[in-house]
Amino acid sequence: MRQPLVIANWKMHGKSAFNEALVTEFLALLKAYRAECALCPPSVYIEQVAGLLRSSNVMLGAQDCSHIAEGAYTGEVSAEMLRDCGCGWVIVGHSERRQYHQESDALLAAKLAMAQRADLKPVLCVGETQEQREAGEAEQVVKTQLQGALGDLSDFRRLAIAYEPVWAIGTGLTASPEQAQAMHAFIREVVRELDARSAESLRLLYGGSVKPGNAAELFAQADIDGALVGGASLDPEAFAAIVSAA
Repeated sequence: MRQPLVIANWKMHGKSAFNEALVTEFLALLKAYRAECALCPPSVYIEQVAGLLRSSNVMLGAQDCSHIAEGAYTGEVSAEMLRDCGCGWVIVGHSERRQYHQESDALLAAKLAMAQRADLKPVLCVGETQEQREAGEAEQVVKTQLQGALGDLSDFRRLAIAYEPVWAIGTGLTASPEQAQAMHAFIREVVRELDARSAESLRLLYGGSVKPGNAAELFAQADIDGALVGGASLDPEAFAAIVSAA
């Protein structure tokens, strides 16, 4: 049975005092739960959050990593640096990175390789826009993203995939449990074509306005193994409820 996984993506939110209050309250609220859980703060706060999580079982992650190991690349943060700061997870290919930084599937493939080389577990994000879904292209878009990023990957064991319909990110809209399950089942089939050994054990997360009110119904679906949570992860009560629902 796949262990549930819930990852918080704080995006570009937080300051030192806010971070400390958020993590402290979240840990106090988090009681019995069986999901794995990770927090992904902005990179400048990784070490602060690492300290706040030190006595807990909650893991630390990053929102992105470079596709390059080291060198004269101003502003880049390597996977090895993230690992050195205590990260265990890293988000790769979030739709906002694809949109605002024009990240290609080939670039994401290089980032995945760097993450795994540094012993980080990457979460690859895939998903379609509203226009692509309405045009009946959702599955083909997601399949192309998966094949482009994962085609050369040798190790699928230390990987998770997050399906995040772009039209549901930060909009308050959420794919219905049936829509989400259908796409997650499709993703598992595509993965089976790439690496049949890992398809059943690979954890697939849903990301797109996950809230306490819809989390349990989403997690009840056969192929949804957790969530990549954005806005609700900045509310300690809401995020604790989501983790507990998993």
